[in-house]
Amino acid sequence: MFPRSNVFRALHQWRSVPDGPPSHPLPLPLPLTPEPSSFVTAVRSSASLRVLKPLHAAVLRHHPDDLVLSVALACRYSQLGLPRAALSLLSPAAADPSLVPAGDTFLWNLLVRGLVESGAHDRALALYRQMRQPRGGAQPNNFTFPPVLKACSYLGDFEEGVKIHGDAAELGYESDVFVRNSLIAMYSKSGAVDTAKRLFDEMPDRSVVTWTTMIGALAQNGHPEEALALFRRMLEERVRPNRATFLTVMPCVIRCDDADDLHKLIIRYRLESEVIVQNAIMGMYSRCGKIEQARKLFDGIAEKDLASWSSMIEAYARADMFEEAMKLFRNMKLLEIVPDRVTLLGVTRGCSNSAVASLRHAQLIHGFAIRSLLIEDLMVETAVIDSYVRRGSLNSARRIFDQMREKNLVTWSIMISGYGMHGRGVEVLELFNRMKCLMKPDHITFVSVLSACSHAGLIDEGWQCFNSMTTEFGIVAHSEHYACMVDLLGRAGQLEKAREFIEKMPIKPDCSVWGSLLGACRIHPDAKITELAATSLFELDPQNSGRYILLSNIYTSLGKIEEAHSIRVLMRKRGVKKIAGYTVIELNNKLYKFLVGDCSNPQSDLIYRELERLMDRIKEAGYVPNTNFALHDVEEETQVKSLYMHSEKLAIVFGLINTRPESTIRVHKNLRVCGDCHTATKFISKVTKRKIVMRDSHRFHHFSDGECSCGDYW
Repeated sequence: MFPRSNVFRALHQWRSVPDGPPSHPLPLPLPLTPEPSSFVTAVRSSASLRVLKPLHAAVLRHHPDDLVLSVALACRYSQLGLPRAALSLLSPAAADPSLVPAGDTFLWNLLVRGLVESGAHDRALALYRQMRQPRGGAQPNNFTFPPVLKACSYLGDFEEGVKIHGDAAELGYESDVFVRNSLIAMYSKSGAVDTAKRLFDEMPDRSVVTWTTMIGALAQNGHPEEALALFRRMLEERVRPNRATFLTVMPCVIRCDDADDLHKLIIRYRLESEVIVQNAIMGMYSRCGKIEQARKLFDGIAEKDLASWSSMIEAYARADMFEEAMKLFRNMKLLEIVPDRVTLLGVTRGCSNSAVASLRHAQLIHGFAIRSLLIEDLMVETAVIDSYVRRGSLNSARRIFDQMREKNLVTWSIMISGYGMHGRGVEVLELFNRMKCLMKPDHITFVSVLSACSHAGLIDEGWQCFNSMTTEFGIVAHSEHYACMVDLLGRAGQLEKAREFIEKMPIKPDCSVWGSLLGACRIHPDAKITELAATSLFELDPQNSGRYILLSNIYTSLGKIEEAHSIRVLMRKRGVKKIAGYTVIELNNKLYKFLVGDCSNPQSDLIYRELERLMDRIKEAGYVPNTNFALHDVEEETQVKSLYMHSEKLAIVFGLINTRPESTIRVHKNLRVCGDCHTATKFISKVTKRKIVMRDSHRFHHFSDGECSCGDYW
């Protein structure tokens, strides 16, 4: 298909074409029978598919068997976003390397690079191996190794990458700056940062690409501080950073001062006018918590691209400003800017994580995903499932899950975690057993399963799952897994076994482990173990207000009022501020927020009157106020009244007043639901015959006819 006479002629003309960017936006005018070199120049200068496709047709008419032109077309198709078209052009030569002249390294390199740029990384490696054959191949040079190493990185074939490193060293190209840069990138992708560092340190001369590659290697492997330090060293050695350098280092910045310094540098080097850089600066400021500065930059971008909108939406979602993210998302649609998967993922994740998002928001986003034909994207489908799970609609989540053509590890883990959050431990185990037949679970999946076993009281199943991590799947237990096991034992009342389990841990117990033990003492008060857990927690995490509140409540339940008061005093002395609890309910597309004793709602008088009547009704049904969750330095009657004014009860009564009798009331508490409110809500569901779904910071509670889905095992 590729006659060698044409190949040699075109090869000579290809080599006569100068490198570098085209000096004209459109292809050069071609004579009636243009030479291949003219075609090569025209192909490389084509700015769009509209220009490239007629050129391709002309090539087929005049030079249908020219390999060099095929590679040129393939590279351009790939650069313009059509890798499949590129691959179809290269497939004949890749399938039959005998068509490529033996000993012609330039042409072999051209074909290898074309395959890599077309996304055919496995074929590129196969062609490289053929190139290394004694007969019919060619001698690799410094231009051979960069694309081949890139293919290894993409495929995750680092064993092959090490072999190719050996080839480069054997042939004397290991010290070449282009080859060394590619080796650093390959080793960093494999996680071998120390090897990448050694290669970097051994280089006598480093280009800006070398510095940028090493900074990226550190950043990608969880060493942002080292990456920033290397960037500063680069400046000290008077190496001028380019756009790629700044784009690489900006994700490492988490301090406002560093962000300001970097922004000034970008302005000094006159790179601030590029939209891609402006988007990155915006993201950098949002990660530092300077959302207003990020929005100011967003508003100042004259020609916003899709990434600008996506970055700002993601910034709001990360800052738990879901309402602002939704406003921006709606503005996009009003301006007829079509969101892509990145935009949709940002707003969907915001919906999943926000305390003020509702089931309606999840439904709106799901509807948009369907209309925009993005619902079949695996990541989008998985994110939508997560939003339904976190908004309390397991049925909707499961329906999408069952209809998915493809599921990955994240999809299965989210669905398993969802059942666990809703107290459905049996369904978790059924789904987990199905998953194990299809793919290997990871450590995150096991956290979800162990947590579900803990909340459902499945002690034997939890132990079996924990042991299978190492025996069956070779997964080393992390602190999160040990915390789940402590929680499992503690909730079952086996506090002494939980303590012994902690003592035998092969790793040092952290806050999550001691927090699980202290949490178990809330259910099964034990003064000795409570003090052991609290002492460890105050050493490890002295500013966590939740630990102080929990310890104070445990002391109160044990009748140790003075000790409870002393914990509150200690909290004030250390300057630890309690997070204000609130409950949110949505009504007629509007969110209503209630604090304890809230009187800001226009219906406050009606709410409190109805609340008083409701409390009388549930008392008659058997409800007894638990004053352990009330203020402790007041009279008992005042304690009971203060319980009535908790935000959960106010939000529920507001929902009862303003919704239809057959509808489900959905509320969201930003902290763990109060124990007294949990008991009261069970009675409210019974006397009003209403279903109530309450999400708190840990899980969902589904109340119906006087029962809760958690079985009081929370």
